Amino acid sequence: MANTSFVTGRRKYAWLAAGIALELFSMNSEWSIPIAGWLFSIGLMRFTRSSGVLAGFGCVGLSATAVTVVYVAAAGQLGVLPILLGCLILNLILSTPLLVDRLLFRRLNPFVGTLVFPAARAAVEFLVAAISPLGTIFGPLAATQSTNLPLLQLVSVTGIYGISFLMAWVAPVVNVALERRLSWPSIRTVTPAYVSVLVLVLIGGGLRLAMAPTAPSLVRVAGISASLAAENRMREIDNFHTPQVLPEQKPVLRKAFAVLNDDLFAHSRIEADGGAKIVAWSETAAVVLNEDYADFLRKAQDLAEEKQIYLDMGIAVILDGQPHSRDIAVLVAPDGQVLSTFDKAHPVPGMESLRPGDGVPPVSETPYGRLANVICFDADFPGTLRTQADIMFVPANDWKGIEHMHSANAVFRAVENGYALVRQTSNGIAITVDAYGVNLARTNYFSTAQQSMVVSVPTRGTWTVYGLVGDLFAWLCVATVVGLAVLPLFRRTRHQGWS
Repeated sequence: MANTSFVTGRRKYAWLAAGIALELFSMNSEWSIPIAGWLFSIGLMRFTRSSGVLAGFGCVGLSATAVTVVYVAAAGQLGVLPILLGCLILNLILSTPLLVDRLLFRRLNPFVGTLVFPAARAAVEFLVAAISPLGTIFGPLAATQSTNLPLLQLVSVTGIYGISFLMAWVAPVVNVALERRLSWPSIRTVTPAYVSVLVLVLIGGGLRLAMAPTAPSLVRVAGISASLAAENRMREIDNFHTPQVLPEQKPVLRKAFAVLNDDLFAHSRIEADGGAKIVAWSETAAVVLNEDYADFLRKAQDLAEEKQIYLDMGIAVILDGQPHSRDIAVLVAPDGQVLSTFDKAHPVPGMESLRPGDGVPPVSETPYGRLANVICFDADFPGTLRTQADIMFVPANDWKGIEHMHSANAVFRAVENGYALVRQTSNGIAITVDAYGVNLARTNYFSTAQQSMVVSVPTRGTWTVYGLVGDLFAWLCVATVVGLAVLPLFRRTRHQGWS
């Protein structure tokens, strides 16, 4: 360690400032810069490795606070205190791998030491996604890489955490090189090892894309959201802002909801006449009082039978008691049979008061493959979307400030599980991708008065390693961190035994 060099004085604060500045663009936000996610940890690590443990905690707290405030503000939720505090706590937790690296890197040989931070980062991301009510919408480094198709193929093996591992691995590799003044004898193992792994991942991903079979059959899918004209007419009749519906309000609400629902049925007829075999609505596209739901469903069944289509509907059912509504997706077959009814499993914390469903996506065998369904925020939970399907429908409803990040996050679920994903959304970006994450269609709700996403979708998915083993890679990262943490203790005990 004689030739090890650490930054001191003002320079380490310059590294800290650079790390925080880059981190602001590393999150999956509307202004994210994908390369920033690979680089920001270099500066933060230069600071923590050159400072005491308490200063390291300060660095983590400062960077986490700055990034959280900017991220939540960009999402338009800065005034929602539970979301702000929740994201801050999660970001502090996600920053702890820097402290783990600070405590362990000197106790291990250079190559093994570089594995501490990426393994800890992937492990913490996985545990946060598994435990927190925000899933993967907040935290994973990989979230900004959804358009990097060769790299994206890695998630078919490791889940999203494999990409996060690769991105986090850059920081300790670069820091070892800088600490040892770029001395080749000192870094000849570390740097080639990382470069080799990264190149193999990109080559493997490129080969997977190149060797992907041509889809044997396609189905025409039309994703629709209610027109802006219909929504405006509905609001002119009643804006429906009261938390609980009073009996005297129902006649007016029934009239207002009918404007919206009739628009959806009319638009579905047009798309069916245009050749669509599956029509998919956005989340809560239709709104109906609970006592009117049976009549509404019969109308949908008649439409599906008349036009011989599969009708996948996002519906808000307004209840009289608690909770005040259900957020459901209903799939109706061409014979009028209701194939599935799915309640949203993951309500947005602090924003939705719903009784969550069981989180098991229903899968229906059809001539167009196995059709499955979840709703919006459910797609931010990899465990919920781990199912064997050919086409996954994700009716969604976003808002300005999250439209790009939320649609991008869903792409990972398609590649992880090997199915096409159709995400029709209101107030956001509607997307369709195939089982390899290749973009098939994309529309922007805010740029058109009547949003339609018409796309030919492969009717057969593909198998993936992730679909078979799940989060095995993430658990291996957890085990690696534990092993590296106890390794120095084991060595010390063995040395004392010899002496």
